[in-house]
Amino acid sequence: MFQVDQLILMAAILLLIGIISSKLSARLGMPVLVLFLGTGMLAGEAGIGGISFDNPILAHALGTLALAMILFDGGLQTPMASIRMVWKPASLLATAGVLITSMITGAAAAYILNLPLLDGLLLGAIVGSTDAAAVFSLLRNADIHINKRLKSTLEIESASNDPMAIFLTIGLLEVLVNDMPLGVGLLKLFVMQIGVGGVVGLLVGWASVQIINRIQLVTSGLYPVLVAACGLFAFGVAANLGGSGFLAIFVAGVMIGNRRIAFQRSTFLFHDGLAWMSQIVMFVVLGLLINPMSLLDVWLEGLMIAAILILVARPLAVTPILKMFGFTNRETGLVAWVGLRGSVPIILAIFPLIFGLEGAELIFNVVFFVVLISATLQGTTLPYVARKLGLTVAPPIVPAASLEITALEDVDADIVEYRLGDTARAVNRRLSQIALPDGTVVAMITRGKDVIPPRGSTLLQAGDHLFVVLRPDIRPFVNYVFAEGASITSGEFPDQTLRLKGSTSVGEVLHSYGLTLDDDMTCTLDKLLHERLPDSPSEGDELVLGDVTLSVLGVLEGRITTIGVTNIQPALVPTNMPG
Repeated sequence: MFQVDQLILMAAILLLIGIISSKLSARLGMPVLVLFLGTGMLAGEAGIGGISFDNPILAHALGTLALAMILFDGGLQTPMASIRMVWKPASLLATAGVLITSMITGAAAAYILNLPLLDGLLLGAIVGSTDAAAVFSLLRNADIHINKRLKSTLEIESASNDPMAIFLTIGLLEVLVNDMPLGVGLLKLFVMQIGVGGVVGLLVGWASVQIINRIQLVTSGLYPVLVAACGLFAFGVAANLGGSGFLAIFVAGVMIGNRRIAFQRSTFLFHDGLAWMSQIVMFVVLGLLINPMSLLDVWLEGLMIAAILILVARPLAVTPILKMFGFTNRETGLVAWVGLRGSVPIILAIFPLIFGLEGAELIFNVVFFVVLISATLQGTTLPYVARKLGLTVAPPIVPAASLEITALEDVDADIVEYRLGDTARAVNRRLSQIALPDGTVVAMITRGKDVIPPRGSTLLQAGDHLFVVLRPDIRPFVNYVFAEGASITSGEFPDQTLRLKGSTSVGEVLHSYGLTLDDDMTCTLDKLLHERLPDSPSEGDELVLGDVTLSVLGVLEGRITTIGVTNIQPALVPTNMPG
């Protein structure tokens, strides 16, 4: 048997164990990274697996590649609206927050471990950033839901604060090992990391969208691979130019994920799976690298440093920043608690080993212990802390499935499958009584094994499966009507224009979207505008009803055919579904 055969078998076993442990993660309430790290430690030389792995350079290479793919997937799934909402506090947390956390933790580490101050600050810099993989995994896969602003702040901070930690780590190593001057040298390194990384990410992301939508590949299966190659290209270009490859690949992911690209749905599914595999590989390899017995030598010091990091440094760093942007005390408390450390500190802790720094093994062992404490304690208690602070909300409105129309850039439409839950607004309503956005087509309805022809008289029931053809921009409105298990009180109503037919009645608008326009439920929007507008309606005319604006978008022979509804406020959504 060739050695590669044994390696393939061992890799498959570790992947299977990692996948199974991810299933156990939700039941045990423990972050997956802890289970993956535990898998690697058990499989290592000191564990039951007996695998000998002592190659920090290879571990660094695999960890870097895996982390790049995790950040790329995070960028693909990050809406631009979320970035616009929180980019100011998130960017300050990712820079000044990391610096303050690193300085406080580093000073404490120098005292606790009896290290020179710069060596202590190096350890502080290594554990200074929160981990994107851990935060994404908890917020997107655990059974916890918090408001959009808070969730976006945590995700974008975790995805963008790695460059600052990397900059501080490399800069301090250059000072310690190569006698680089502290002032100008560090400033130049910072500008290169952030500036080059950001610019390369923007340029490669924009160019990638143009290429993906214009190139004609021989098979649809190559499009997800092409997207992955574009992300890695952004990372490689930025890193080779002296910038942050991690920032570049995240920005490129955001640029690509917020544009309409060919085979978008299948591409996102591919990268979600790739990110999960990257997590498993990365954490298992890092687990293999550590000798569990060496952690016993530093457990007390590691526990003290972890306590300073979690209870002192992180809260002191985030509180003044979040207060500047109007976050409440409870929200600030949650952000301070969700400071999970993960793969990035462990990967950065390999740097001193590669640089040959004296005391590098001590730093690596302490960092590993701090990560285990942080991930286990903070990750496990996150749902409890969020509920205790009263910050949890009901699950968002999400469609059951989405079936992609396999065309390139010419067809701007999706086929979305909805399963009607008991609380869906459309249940026990006829199709003709539902105020669907203009351009929405219910293509097929299945009930059990039966196919129900979609007619205006068709009465929808709980459990029905609807296949709806729609444009991506109107999906939030359709989600609001059809999505299963959606809470009426927690959904944030879309802020774009809702286009409705003039024949839609006031009662249908009330039932479908919770908007009160008039007391007469049988009155059509066409009739309402004719009665309320002083002159004969024409395109561009508007009628303001409280927080709702009705706009005339189409007129044919004096009859209003299309009406736009805008300025809809979430507060208008009733707490009880209209009958």
